[in-house]
Amino acid sequence: MSDATSGPRRLGPALAGRSRSIVESGPFTAAVFCLIVGNAGLLGIETYTGAVHEWREELRLAEHLFLAAFTAEILLRAATFADRPKDFFRDPWNVFDLAVITLAFTPLARENATVLRLLRLARVLRAARFLPQLRVVIVAVGKSLPGTLSFVLVGALLLYLYAMVGWMFFAAEDPEHYGSLGRAALTLFLLITLDGLGDAVRGGLEISRWTIVYFASFVLLGSFLLVNLLIGVVINSLEEARELEEAPGHEAPVAGPGGEETRTALLARIAAARRALDEVEAGLATGPAAPRAPCGCGAPEGRT
Repeated sequence: MSDATSGPRRLGPALAGRSRSIVESGPFTAAVFCLIVGNAGLLGIETYTGAVHEWREELRLAEHLFLAAFTAEILLRAATFADRPKDFFRDPWNVFDLAVITLAFTPLARENATVLRLLRLARVLRAARFLPQLRVVIVAVGKSLPGTLSFVLVGALLLYLYAMVGWMFFAAEDPEHYGSLGRAALTLFLLITLDGLGDAVRGGLEISRWTIVYFASFVLLGSFLLVNLLIGVVINSLEEARELEEAPGHEAPVAGPGGEETRTALLARIAAARRALDEVEAGLATGPAAPRAPCGCGAPEGRT
């Protein structure tokens, strides 16, 4: 009974170690990245009607080959977690890759060309897995969403207030741009980018000199203050994403039964153990000799 249960236990770490040695190798990473680039190129070729009509069967065969290659890649990547299957789903990239590949085999994707193209397009995003800087940017975008939502709410409130004021003062003289709340908000949204600001200010001055206060305050709050706040949110998210990417726990786990510990953690423990041994050796070399414990196997002390 023990042999029957110990066999799978030994097989898991062995399979994980062999698979990890392949997945973490340079040629494997380069091959997968080339597959992603090739998949992107195939999607680009399919946008040309002449190429699709001329090479329909070849393109379909190439798509099946790409899908088979990506399926083999995700299976091999999952095999690296054979000794700890639950850890496979702790990495968001693994979940994303598995979802993209699995959905490609569903009837909805196989029967709907648009859904299938979207899934194939999602494979291009997997290139971020092999490009650390791009991965940092994507993580930063995700981390900046809460701050961006606050920015959108403040911006919407600012647009609403100034659009209402613009409708009240300019609707009669300039109905094309301020005839309704929606038109006024669209006009002001374009002014945030400083597009057509000169024409808007000249048109406002023809109505009243005080309109310069309206436009100047809106540009100051919308174009400078809000945009700089958004830039600050993105930069802060980039710093957090970079720290997360460089964190020791983000490194690949070590193969074997103790695979839960990272290489950095193991190296730190080894270094600490060496320092402790050095301190013990130094203490033994400089300290007084310890008295010998009495034993009955030799002559008593003081006798010859």
